Amino acid sequence: MLRGRMDTSLLSAIYNQTFADEHFYFEDNIDGFDITMAILYLVVCILGLAGNSLVIAAILKLDKMSSSTTVYIFNLALADGLFMVGLPFIASQNFQNQWMFGDLACKVVMVLDGINQFTSVFCLTVMSIDRYMALADPLRFARWRTPRCAKIVSAFLWLFSLLTILPMALHFSADRGLCIPDLVSDAWWLGVLSYTFVMGFALPFTVMTASYTALLLTLRSQRVRAMTANHESHRLERQVTKMVVAVVVVFGMCWLPFYTFNFYSLYQTGLVLNFARAFEFVVLLSYSWSCANPILYACLSDTFRRHFRTLLCPAAKSSPSMQCNTERPAPLCLLLY
Repeated sequence: MLRGRMDTSLLSAIYNQTFADEHFYFEDNIDGFDITMAILYLVVCILGLAGNSLVIAAILKLDKMSSSTTVYIFNLALADGLFMVGLPFIASQNFQNQWMFGDLACKVVMVLDGINQFTSVFCLTVMSIDRYMALADPLRFARWRTPRCAKIVSAFLWLFSLLTILPMALHFSADRGLCIPDLVSDAWWLGVLSYTFVMGFALPFTVMTASYTALLLTLRSQRVRAMTANHESHRLERQVTKMVVAVVVVFGMCWLPFYTFNFYSLYQTGLVLNFARAFEFVVLLSYSWSCANPILYACLSDTFRRHFRTLLCPAAKSSPSMQCNTERPAPLCLLLY
């Protein structure tokens, strides 16, 4: 098989192994594609760090993690922000096509990136369940939706992420010039791909879809039973529907191409440079998921828009003429996010 370019995420390292071979290298000359990809990686990294830092600051300063939802959002933003730390390594390897940071750094980066990556997905999955409990039957599930309970669940998610990626991370090394896993056998590698697909995409995607579908059906049935044209319930249902579609579609668009390319490459021979470059692009697309969440908050959540305006326009507190809206927002737990 062919040797592609270096990517340092635990899952994107699958891409390295897919194209790895001891006897063949793509041309090392830097061209326009390499420069473009390096710039895109930098843009995604900056947007991801800035956006998730803003979310973290909004929660700590303005909301103070007063609900279970904001606890999950805080951990999601933290994992997404830390996930961006690996991107400068990737940009460097796009130019040098080798791992320059030593074997220990290789293992550390794999473990940290894997933890943050899986924690991000797991937090999003738990949030879908939390949203169902909050809007479908808030009184029944009240004791499970306290900030303390959410912090315990979040701590468990970080630990579970570590246990999830540790078996794979132990197989990574930089002995061959790239930070890639040691290929034990073809069957072992297929097992790794299947394992990461189920844990990192298929299972979370199924839970999210089921939770949001059940939520929409519950809200609709509650409105029908009310037998009245309640404008507020219509508005809530529309807002929830928009957020559901946005979350599921964006998550699928960012991650499904990556796993599709991985499984497709297993059964192909004579992979060409164009395929490798397309593969590199879908790796970047998977990373872009970590900077998509703050954008979703800003576009679809009135509460987060108010929080962001308060942080970015502090002068509005003392200057009524400012255009920023510093009205105290409703609790974040009322939102889908």
